[in-house]
Amino acid sequence: MDKPTCVIIGASAAGVATAVELRRRGYPGAVTLLDADPNIPYERPPLSKTLLGAGSRGLVPIQPAHTYRDLDIELRLGEKATAVDPTALTVHLSGGEVLPAGRVVLATGLSPRRLQVAGADAENVLSLRDASDASRIAEELASGGPLVIIGAGFIGLELAAVAREDGIDVTVVEAQAQPLNNAVGADVACLLTQLHRRHGVKLLTSATVAAFAGSAGRVEEVRLTDGRRLPASTVVVGVGVEPRNELTVSARIEVDAHGIPVNEFGQTSRAWIYATGDVASQPHPELARRGRIEHWDAAQRHGAAVGATIAGVPARYREAPYAWSDQYGATLQIVGRPRPDDDLVLRDGASPSEFLAFWIRDGYVGAVAGMKASRDVGVVKRLMAARVPVDRADLAGRDLDLRGLLKRHQKGVRATAGSEPAG
Repeated sequence: MDKPTCVIIGASAAGVATAVELRRRGYPGAVTLLDADPNIPYERPPLSKTLLGAGSRGLVPIQPAHTYRDLDIELRLGEKATAVDPTALTVHLSGGEVLPAGRVVLATGLSPRRLQVAGADAENVLSLRDASDASRIAEELASGGPLVIIGAGFIGLELAAVAREDGIDVTVVEAQAQPLNNAVGADVACLLTQLHRRHGVKLLTSATVAAFAGSAGRVEEVRLTDGRRLPASTVVVGVGVEPRNELTVSARIEVDAHGIPVNEFGQTSRAWIYATGDVASQPHPELARRGRIEHWDAAQRHGAAVGATIAGVPARYREAPYAWSDQYGATLQIVGRPRPDDDLVLRDGASPSEFLAFWIRDGYVGAVAGMKASRDVGVVKRLMAARVPVDRADLAGRDLDLRGLLKRHQKGVRATAGSEPAG
C-alpha cells in the first residue's frame, strides 16, 4: 500500500498548526509544508507592532527550525503551488515539480485589497501582509514622515502607534465614523479614537481617498474626496483583504463571497481537500452565518483541528475567537464576537488607556474586550466558556470579584452534580 501523503499549501499559523498536529496525532504519511515566502514560517501579528529591519531580522518563528526536522515535516520554502490536480491527486509547483497529494490543505490566507484610484501603483504606496512588506515600510519610514495610513483597522492602528512612538507624523484616514466600529461597537471605538488622538495621531473619520498625487513614481500628496490634501512621504493602505483562492480553479472546488467554504471539519466540496485559517469560510458558533475568522489564535486552533481530523481524530474548532492588538505599550484583547443586539456594559472608570467592556447576551457574557486588563479578560473567557449567569449592575462595578464569581459557579455545579440520584 502506498504511503499516505499530505501537502499543506501555505506556511501560515494555520498551515504550521495543521502540520504539527498531524504528527502529534500520529499521522504516518509524508507531510510537506510549502510556501512562496523564503523565510522560516514566522508570526504575522508582530509585523505591524514594530518596524522591522531588512531581511529576516526581527521575525519571530512560529516553531523553532528543529521542530520541523524532529517531526519529519518537509519544508519547501520559496516555492509556489500553481495548481491542484483533482484527477491525479497531485500539486504542481512553479518550478515544474509535481507532488503526490492524497490530502491537500489550503492555508493560503488573504491578500490586501488595493485602492482603485489614480496613483495607487506608486512605489511608496504600500500594504502590510508579510515580512517583505514590513521591511519596505521600515525602509520608507527610516527617513521620517509624514505617514498617511488609509484604513483604521487593527493593522492600521498598530502601525500608527509604532510610528508615533518613533516620532513620525501620522495621519489615519478612515471611511467609518470611528475606527473598528464593526468589531467593537461605537462606545469602545470612541475610546480607541481618543487614545490615538491623545498620542498625536491625526485621525480623519468619514473620509475617503480620491487620488494619490506626486511625481517620479512617488506619492507626495493624498487627496480626499472632500477636497482635503494631505502631504505624504509614505502611504500604507489597509482597507480590507481578499481570500487567496486561486488554486480553487484547478482543484475545481467551490468558493463563496468569504473564501473557500468548508464543513465543521475543514473539508471543502472535495472531501480530500481541506481549507483552514483566514481563507476558510467556516461555520462557527460565534458567527450568525458561515464566514472568515481572521485572527492568529483562531487560525492556529482551526489548523490544529484540521490536522487532527486528517490524522483520524475528527475535531472541530468551536472556541470563542480571541484577538489582541498592541497599542502604545498596552494590549487590547477581545474574546468572542460582539453583536449589534448585545447589551454593552463598560466597567466604571473606563478610559482610553484602560477599560473593560462586556457584551451581555441572554443573561451571559457573549463577548469581552479589555485594554490593559489581561487578567480580567482571562477570567471572563472562562466565565463565557462555563456559561455563568451575570448581572449587568454587578459587571459595571469595579468591586466585582470575577474569580470569585467563577469559583462560586463551579462550586454550585459540583454540588448539584453530587446531589443527583444514581440512575
